[in-house]
Formats: sequence, C-alpha cells, structure tokens
Amino acid sequence: MLVLGEKGLELGLANGEQAYFNYYWLRDNCASSWDAETQERIYDILEEPDHLKPTTAYIEGSVLALEWPDGHQSKYDLAWLARWHTNDNRPCLGHGDLAQRQRQPWYADHYPQVQRFSFPELVEQPAKVADWTEALLDEGIALLTEMPNSNEGLQQACELIGVVRASFSGYTFDVRTEANPVNLAYTNKALELHTDLPPEELAPGIQFLHCRVNDAIGGESLFVDACSVAQAFQAQYPDYFNLLTELKVPFRYTTNFQDVRARQVIIELDPHSGEVSGIHFSQHLADVFDFPPDVMDEFYPAFRKFGQMLQDPKYLMRFRLNAGECIVFDNHRVVHGRTSFVAGSGARHLRGCYVDRNEMRSTYRSLRAKYPSVKED
Repeated sequence: MLVLGEKGLELGLANGEQAYFNYYWLRDNCASSWDAETQERIYDILEEPDHLKPTTAYIEGSVLALEWPDGHQSKYDLAWLARWHTNDNRPCLGHGDLAQRQRQPWYADHYPQVQRFSFPELVEQPAKVADWTEALLDEGIALLTEMPNSNEGLQQACELIGVVRASFSGYTFDVRTEANPVNLAYTNKALELHTDLPPEELAPGIQFLHCRVNDAIGGESLFVDACSVAQAFQAQYPDYFNLLTELKVPFRYTTNFQDVRARQVIIELDPHSGEVSGIHFSQHLADVFDFPPDVMDEFYPAFRKFGQMLQDPKYLMRFRLNAGECIVFDNHRVVHGRTSFVAGSGARHLRGCYVDRNEMRSTYRSLRAKYPSVKED
C-alpha cells in the first residue's frame, strides 16, 4: 500500500508494518544527492520550495519510484527504506555502525585475560589493528608488547589508530620523578584512581602509557573498569547514580602559566542507549565544589560512595607494567592509578599520549570492513 500525505508518504513493508517517510528526507537521500567519488552530499535541500511533494509515486517490484515537481526522478530500494523506518517502539537500524559494540565488563582478576598485541605485528598486519581496536571497544583496555625503547615507537603506535591528540600537557608527557613537579604523577607518591584531564572541555579518549624503564621498588599499576562499577552503583544506589549523571562538577588544573577549567558529569550516559558510556573522576583535579547547600548535602554521599566502590578490591586490577610494554585504555571508561614507589630504588619512566575515541572508532570501522573478524565468521 502506498499513500501520499501532505508532508510524507506511507508504504507497506515486507514485514507487514506501515512506514512513514518525510518528502524532504526522501528527496535529500536520493542516490544522486551523493558524490560518487568523495561520498559527500552534493545536493542542497535548502533550494527546494516549501511544501515539497512528488507529482508521481509508484512501487515497481522492490523499488519505490518518485517524480518531483522539477522533473527529477528518484528510486529507492524498499529493503533500504526499511532500514530507516523508525517509531517510538522501533529504533532506526539504518546506519548499522560497526563500532557500536556491547561493552564487556571485567573485574580485579582480569589481568591474565587482558588482550595482548605485538607492536611489530600491528605495524605489519592491519587485520591485527582491527582486533586491537575491537578489544578497546569491547573491554576498554589492551596491552602492547615488544615496544621499541624510543619516542618514535609510541608515536607510531598511536598513529596506527589515529592522530595524536594534544592536551594541556602537550603532545606527549613523561611520567617520572622531577625536582619541581607540576603534577603528582611526576613524584614517587601514590596516585589515587582517576581519569585523565577532566579540566579539558573534552577529556582525551584513548590513553597510551609506554613503559620505557621500570626498575623501581613498588609503583604497581592500578586499573578499574569504571563502567562495571557504575552499573553496580546504579543498581544499588539509583538516586545517587541519577545525581552523578546530572550534576556538573568543576575541575581545574593550574600551574604558573596555565589555568584550565571545565565542568563534567561524574557518570556520562550514552545519549542513544542510556547506558553508562564513561566517567570523569579525579580528586586531585577537582576544584572547590560550589553547589547550593541542599545539593551539597546530597552530592557528597553520592560522590563518596561511588569513589569507595571504585576502590573495592572486587574491581581493582593490579599489575606491574614492564619495560617494552604499553598499556592502552579508554580514558572515559577506565580509571587508573598507581601505588607509591621507593625514591632512588631504580629508574621509572612512562611516556604517554592520547588519541580521540572517534579516531579509534573510525579506524575500526574502516579496517573491520576490510578484515572481518575470524571469531564472528
């Protein structure tokens, strides 16, 4: 059945459902609207008249055919249209994003199962890069091995999945003890669990920490899947959870030449699925909380309870990062820290940088389309 309305048409789908499509949407998505070489839209919907409506519409086999007032003809495969049919009870399936994958939760005992990838193999085999980025999408963490002891090695690893993202720390940063540190990371002190750089308007996405040398006594690496914690937090303390998804908390980073500030929700939700998609958590970069008194009375119990759950041994993965290894993780999903180490007991040097999550997702989509996963065949 095909019915033309004032603003759009209704047609029957193969599954028996009635689907509605706006006329401007149909004209905007005619196959001729896209450049064949660049895949960019070359058609200008703004040039169309008000009250656009086709002069002719019919279904021929598996194709919807339309003719517009200016004489232009458009044809749409009915199966393609069905992918874009949506209503209150039916999500749109049109984009079919390969990078929209189910997050796999993990806990304190996960270290032996952390997926490991040889750096030389990644350089030589793009299919391995697809597997690596898939691990980052699914688990939010992976370990690179056989890393060269050079600055260039870290940059090359980053550029396998995206462009190095600059931050207020520069393009890269070195985690080692300094005589006059501007950051707790540049001391031998313990670092509490945190995500990096919440004072940035958009905190960096994928973080790399390349261990160049680690001969110090102590300094265990600490990692937690904060999304797993947040899901448990939601189940146990729903009111606290809702507050931390709505209230924007002030963060700040200051030095003699910088004053970086931003407000972030502690727990971020995916705008489409409503699921936990990440967190912003850093006590050492939290600014003075400035909420009204009644909100403060609610905020601190929620903030403290969530922070305490992040430290629960059930979730806390501990291990020693060794020279030649690079831990790579989603800075919006995974909180990290370290235990203190003995000053003067040996050299400890980690070099770090970031790549945006969107860069990583783009790489995954491109590579996975070329190199389908063996596990899914």
